[in-house]
Amino acid sequence: MKLTITREALLTPLLAIAGVVEKKQTMPVLANILLVADESGLSLTGTNMEVELVSHIDDVEVEEYGRITVPAKKLSDICRALGEQSRIGLSLKDNRVQLSSGRSHFTLSTLPAEHFPNIEEEADGLELSLLQGELKTLLDATSFAMAQQDVRYYLNGMLFEVTPEHLRVVATDGHRLAMATHKMPNPVSEPRQMIVPRKGVQELARLLTDANEPCTLQFGDSHVRATIGSFIYTSKLIEGKFPDYQRVIPRGGNMVMIADRQELRSTLTRAAILSHENVRGVRLQFDHNQLKVFANNPEHEEAEDSLMVEYQSEPLQIGFNVSYLTDVLNVIDGETVKMTLANPNSSALLESTESDLALYVVMPMRL
Repeated sequence: MKLTITREALLTPLLAIAGVVEKKQTMPVLANILLVADESGLSLTGTNMEVELVSHIDDVEVEEYGRITVPAKKLSDICRALGEQSRIGLSLKDNRVQLSSGRSHFTLSTLPAEHFPNIEEEADGLELSLLQGELKTLLDATSFAMAQQDVRYYLNGMLFEVTPEHLRVVATDGHRLAMATHKMPNPVSEPRQMIVPRKGVQELARLLTDANEPCTLQFGDSHVRATIGSFIYTSKLIEGKFPDYQRVIPRGGNMVMIADRQELRSTLTRAAILSHENVRGVRLQFDHNQLKVFANNPEHEEAEDSLMVEYQSEPLQIGFNVSYLTDVLNVIDGETVKMTLANPNSSALLESTESDLALYVVMPMRL
């Protein structure tokens, strides 16, 4: 293998692919990136056995074809440290990759390309096309609610639901739920539900950088594949049944508060300073056009704050994990937010008053 490439042409895809590679690996080859130089150019592949990312680079001069794997972090660190507009020479000699740029020379260890695992191909399934910005909006609105290392493994990811009318994504950790919906312009005949793992969702969101450019999603029986610019992203799906999210969404609440989103977030953030470090509980007291927020902790410190809101129902007190509320307020669309409640023991339904893109459910807590 022998090739010449500019730093800029190599660095952008290299950093994206290095992000897929896990720092702690059970197999040494998984810490490496697969380089393949052939008549079509240079392709880079990284995987953690759950997510695979491939990028093809056309802007490269290939003198000798070849395949090899090199350490992902070391190669990306070297390229990042080189000067802008540098030209990089890569060649394979005696099972070592020689990298040179100007007066700088590096020798990197390698592992055989045959040891590098490939996520198996499968017959193409359902295919969707939408703008990168549309997909990123869905992921940004919901990904915070995914569980982390929950024993209910199907919660450690995001549900992608395709119906004839929409693409919907749903995330929940059992205490809160986030749902966002995109109406599809072209009807889909085959309804599907798939769970994409947490790492897969995070890597997919990182690739969506050009809002007005298209991307394609292909859903198979065990994988989802996305084509985004020069990248081909593949993620395994989580086997299991996602909870019936429609049953979790509270219906028929008649206590409605409308508040300025930024003011409410600021009020909650201030009160949270003196909340219990672990429990993060705050008490909300609703009264006629006013909301009071209370917090305290084991050191007998207390916080009380209030703001003017639209609220015409009977007085109500209810407790919440303040982080769950502020997470919603950080991503919800629009300047005002609506919170709907039925009683002190019911979950809160939060929505933007200006957009029907997303809705959020937060369970109450006893304080």
